[in-house]
Amino acid sequence: MPCEGCVERDNVSTGATMEFLLLGFSELLRLRVLLFLIFLIGHLVTLAGNVMIFVAVVMEPSRPPMLFFLCQLSAIELCYTLVIVPKALLSLAAVGGSSISFLGCAAQMHLFVALGGAECFLLAAMSYDRYVAICQPLRYAALMTEGLCLRLALACSLGASAVALGLTAAVFRLPFCQSRRIDHFFCDVPAVLHLACTQGYGPELPLLAACVLFLLLPFLVILASYACIAGALLHVTSSVGKGKAFSTCISQLAITFLHYGCATFMYIRPKSSYSPARDKVVSLVYTNLTPLMYPLIYSLRSKEIRGILRKMLRRKKIAQVN
Repeated sequence: MPCEGCVERDNVSTGATMEFLLLGFSELLRLRVLLFLIFLIGHLVTLAGNVMIFVAVVMEPSRPPMLFFLCQLSAIELCYTLVIVPKALLSLAAVGGSSISFLGCAAQMHLFVALGGAECFLLAAMSYDRYVAICQPLRYAALMTEGLCLRLALACSLGASAVALGLTAAVFRLPFCQSRRIDHFFCDVPAVLHLACTQGYGPELPLLAACVLFLLLPFLVILASYACIAGALLHVTSSVGKGKAFSTCISQLAITFLHYGCATFMYIRPKSSYSPARDKVVSLVYTNLTPLMYPLIYSLRSKEIRGILRKMLRRKKIAQVN
């Protein structure tokens, strides 16, 4: 049903002429320089950390499944920050926010949702890997083959991209009101839905379905995997064995709680409870702090990563001497 003040749209002209304005943190004029520096430094450190892990794992000739998944996770985080942070920096540099085209906004939303969803699926695959390693150690090499890891990685990427495409198409088919000012620093789903001239909960159903696929189902897999792991550890009498098993799981658990905690708070709630100021703060943590912490957590907790980095440093010193 047409709504008062909605933008007249058609399939030919919308993508070419319609624009949104990303307000970002334009209300914090005095803090723009500080926020810009925080964004920039965090972005550079995140890129450096994830590139370091990615290169370290790729250069390792023998990669166990966990390192293979960690390499994919670093690649996702690299793309994730490149999709969000440059536009956020531009919105801070430009007074009054920065404009983004209709198609650009749709592309950014699709990539953001697809990468976030792929990470959710990948965390579930990593929890299954830990379950097999701890609960069925004798069958680990036979079950977690290179072919299975490749199929899981491909399924995570393609499945997340398909769901993200459906969600993005559902959001951008809605009629938008004349005020096309997005009170956010990127085209997040709740912020764009807030501009839709619709009534009722119908437009939120695709987001709810995506949350079930991206958050609920992978979380149930993770929960079941770690419940089995906890049950198996109860029968381990050696404190050294328990400590080693716990050490292999703590990094992934920390990342899982960070990722799912922020995502659940952001997306599993009604449109009526949308708060731009609160969402921007949570998104700031979700898109900048957590990708920054991922390489720190894994590089500090993973013996394999530390060993690979030490070998890389030794090779570099030998090359410099030669």
